[in-house]
Amino acid sequence: MACQSSLALGFLLLISCVSWSSATDYTVGDSSGWATGVDYTTWASGKTFKEGDTLTFNYASGSHTVSEVSSSDYSSCSTSNAITSDNSGTIKITLKTSGTHYFICGVPGHCSGGMKLSVDTVGSSSSPSTPSTPSTTPPSSTTPTSTTPNSGTMSMVSVAVHGMSGLAAFVLGLF
Repeated sequence: MACQSSLALGFLLLISCVSWSSATDYTVGDSSGWATGVDYTTWASGKTFKEGDTLTFNYASGSHTVSEVSSSDYSSCSTSNAITSDNSGTIKITLKTSGTHYFICGVPGHCSGGMKLSVDTVGSSSSPSTPSTPSTTPPSSTTPTSTTPNSGTMSMVSVAVHGMSGLAAFVLGLF
């Protein structure tokens, strides 16, 4: 019986040490931030954006804006029907839905000069298409960070652990 108790406690300790899943905070443009002269298509390439990830836009207040817009407004560089808009100098936007999210600078000439970003967000295909959620919380980092060293591996572990939670309840029920 003591061996089974030790095994159950060890299993519970292992589960409590595993991070369930983590989101990534991407600083748009990395150290260049949200500015003219940055190739945001290249910046976004090779990145996998997921529901729950955040985009932190750092820019000079009064010199730029960040507006989330529709696909057609992205193509025409129009902010007249912006979903959200910010001119504070720093904004953190959580990607709450899968699909493509479009962001542009509303200062005349900036978007047409390339100051625009589209990100394809993966996640649950059953999620409704609604705008992202902006937050004016200052970023804690200026480079893309993850709360775990290897979030892809941790996500796989998360699925395995979630499946094992029933097993943990069963083991605890033995005592």
